[in-house]
Amino acid sequence: MEYTGYYNGNIGPLEEMKIPMLDRVVFFGDSCYDMATFRSRRAFALRDHLIRFYNSCRLLDIHVALGMEELAAEIQKCIDLSDSDRGCIYWQASRGTRLRSFAWGQEHLNANLIMYAGPAELEPEGKEYHLRMQEDTRFLHCNIKTNNLIPAVLYSQRAREDGCEESILCRDGLVTECAHSNVVILKDGVLWTHPQDRLILPGVTMNILILLAERLGVPVRTEAFTPTQLKDADEIIITSTGVQCIRGVSLDGKPAGGRDPELLLKLQKAYRDFYNANTSRKAVLDEAHYQQPGMDRS
Repeated sequence: MEYTGYYNGNIGPLEEMKIPMLDRVVFFGDSCYDMATFRSRRAFALRDHLIRFYNSCRLLDIHVALGMEELAAEIQKCIDLSDSDRGCIYWQASRGTRLRSFAWGQEHLNANLIMYAGPAELEPEGKEYHLRMQEDTRFLHCNIKTNNLIPAVLYSQRAREDGCEESILCRDGLVTECAHSNVVILKDGVLWTHPQDRLILPGVTMNILILLAERLGVPVRTEAFTPTQLKDADEIIITSTGVQCIRGVSLDGKPAGGRDPELLLKLQKAYRDFYNANTSRKAVLDEAHYQQPGMDRS
């Protein structure tokens, strides 16, 4: 199968899979999700993605019956049944199936688990992004990877209409993150990131980049920065599961970054080497690569 579909243990071609109309994701987007890339049929940083996924479910009180090891095994099944040697694996848990009602009641519903695996390529090495700034009007649970993604859809569409690949969001005079990525900057040899609070998603790729920067002796500053500081950055870096460490070359139609290419290339190479090393052998689930800030690992 080019694209493998999965719903509550049933596996088949993605285009043939069905979900009940009363699944709460249909009416409310009442669900959490995550995704990872894979190479040689091995998911990258899977434990880290699963920790974030279960943390999001916990914060929304969504009950997933499968434990982490069990879910990892189901994920591996989908990857193995895909025709692709490299691609992405996506999974989500909705709160469950029930007649439409905003409140779900006092008892736990059994979460519905949806997955698909199929071919996907990372953004090519050397890709550059054109960016635009937009006001961050999302709700105050950006740290939860919920499927309520209408703001991200609108931000992304407006960026595309302006000939940009991503939107950088600002709230109360401070940069938070992007529509569907994280943003970090380089300034005077320091990697500068937003604190991992409820205003941003704790990005797996961003946190691995922080780890690698520390290994290289690059200082890391965890403090929110302003749009002016963003514009004055030596380099703007966009990170996510699919794009990894992409350089931003323009912001609102004006040139940006480009003042510390040597350090940027050093970080990009470190990430590429780390990714290749950690997808070169098969395993269902590795230990986490780092202690991901702002997340409950229990």
